Amino acid sequence: MAAIDVVQFEISGTNYAIDIKTAQEIVEMMPITPVPRSPPHIAGIINLRGEITNVMNLNCLMGLDSGKEHGSKKIIVLVPQVSGGSKIGLIVDDVQSVLQIDDDNVDQMDASLSKEAFVKGIIKTGGTNASKQDLVIWIDIEKILEETLGKKEACVC
Repeated sequence: MAAIDVVQFEISGTNYAIDIKTAQEIVEMMPITPVPRSPPHIAGIINLRGEITNVMNLNCLMGLDSGKEHGSKKIIVLVPQVSGGSKIGLIVDDVQSVLQIDDDNVDQMDASLSKEAFVKGIIKTGGTNASKQDLVIWIDIEKILEETLGKKEACVC
């Protein structure tokens, strides 16, 4: 039985996760400087300990509603290898935890849906009782960024 390590976070009341190996760090929300004429999924840039980091709106990248404003927003800074060497941060409503999941607690998505939705699988957390399990959508952030950074047209938020 293999273990999977993920960072669980919330966007618009739904729990999502990305592979822990793609996350460099999690930082508190800070002032974001908007970049003129940038696509809607680019929230702007931040100065993170002397390094300019592009900040992306993950809601927009995934085609989700922006939801309510939360005071506990965080930025998940990705390892540069995930984004072709760029420093990129993702705005999320809140970071829940770092989880180690057994692969038998992950249901794979139908191949046609997972390709379009960039979903690696659905993680079941919260114990063995099926009625008390929480579902976490495990997204493929590498594929999302690959498609987004490879496109010239912007997503519409």
